[in-house]
Amino acid sequence: MPSTIEQNAPLATLINVFTVRPERQRELVDLLNRATEEVMITLPGFVSANIHASTDGTKVVNYAQWSDADAFQAMLANPVAQPHMQAAAEVAESYEPHLYAVDAVHVVDDI
Repeated sequence: MPSTIEQNAPLATLINVFTVRPERQRELVDLLNRATEEVMITLPGFVSANIHASTDGTKVVNYAQWSDADAFQAMLANPVAQPHMQAAAEVAESYEPHLYAVDAVHVVDDI
């Protein structure tokens, strides 16, 4: 099922922006996809993840949804998830994870 972005949804939304050297972008995307497929989807409270690669090769964005902030915090403390997060941190030049609330959604219905 695809991710659903809704205003006032009772979810914790993680947006993590990674800065990466262009020659390592694919490595980071593959690592995040593997971590999601092998670990994150098995953790309580995981809802969805979307990995985006910038067209200039310098950014990777992980847009993930968790049932709530507590589920996200439990993932951070999970010893099975930690090696995957550490590996991503080592590939990236920097990263900025933050939890967000969806404030507005604008959609054109006829596309």
